[in-house]
Amino acid sequence: MKKYRKYLGLAVLTVTVMLVLTGCAQSGSAANKPPTDVFYGTIFRFIGKPLQNIMLYFSSAIGGANGAGWAIILMTFVVRMVLLPLMLNQQRKSTTQQEKIARLQPQMKLIQETMKRKDLTQDQQMTLAGWQRSLYSQNNLSITGGMGCLPLIIQFPIMIGIYQAVMYSKFLANSTFFGISLSERSIAVTIVATIFAFVQGYISLIGIAPEQKKQMQSMMLLNPVMTLFISMSVSGSVALYWAAGNFFTVIQQVIVTFIIMPKVKKEVDEELKHEPIKEIVSAAKIEALLNQQTSAPEPAEHDQKAHENLRNRNKGKQKRR
Repeated sequence: MKKYRKYLGLAVLTVTVMLVLTGCAQSGSAANKPPTDVFYGTIFRFIGKPLQNIMLYFSSAIGGANGAGWAIILMTFVVRMVLLPLMLNQQRKSTTQQEKIARLQPQMKLIQETMKRKDLTQDQQMTLAGWQRSLYSQNNLSITGGMGCLPLIIQFPIMIGIYQAVMYSKFLANSTFFGISLSERSIAVTIVATIFAFVQGYISLIGIAPEQKKQMQSMMLLNPVMTLFISMSVSGSVALYWAAGNFFTVIQQVIVTFIIMPKVKKEVDEELKHEPIKEIVSAAKIEALLNQQTSAPEPAEHDQKAHENLRNRNKGKQKRR
């Protein structure tokens, strides 16, 4: 269960997106009026309405029956270009973290295999947990793995804003993109968005150490599943935004895998020449820790010695009398 905790944040965010967008649809769908409550109303006022005006402008400038769809794709490109430095910087940190963790695998494997033992005492478990924390801290690594959801969180209000921009505009709500309604759910766009998510996950596993690849395979499956459920729960406009965003993410992942990753590996190798990995755990320390349990007196033996000590004290008292 522990190895899936780092994906819990993304899973929770997925459910949150689905619930919020569903609530967004219910908040003003009766008369197709913009929301006036604090949460949705504020997002519409500062994000949804400006996006609506931009989409209408681009749609008019592009023209044609597919103008609104191309406007969404163009806006997605602009948003992703603005977020690209942040996302690449975060990817670089995550890649650096992965490379350093790969060097810690021998020590991590010793700890993980020992933790699987069922005969460990509570003190031994605490000692192993302390060694694991020290292994990360003394080698200047974050125990969270350098992962973050900040780019996705930033896009969260933008997705709501796009949803509102279409739903509360008669022109955009009745628009189509190659025959696909932008106001209704679209299976075709959902499939395209999911395929792009799967391709991005596949590329992200290239060049990863086998031990880490097994752990990251869960993430590779989680992202397409998240895309599938979100795209099936929202309008065609948001699904189109998600599909275009995933396509852009594929390009971003190509940059990370084939340009950033080789540079990071060289930088980590150079850094470790000056500051080698510190050894916190060894087979000898693990063996010594386990021997603490076998060398401890058995309960029956301990009780027998206590009884003998008590009897000797009583004999001493009787002699003094």
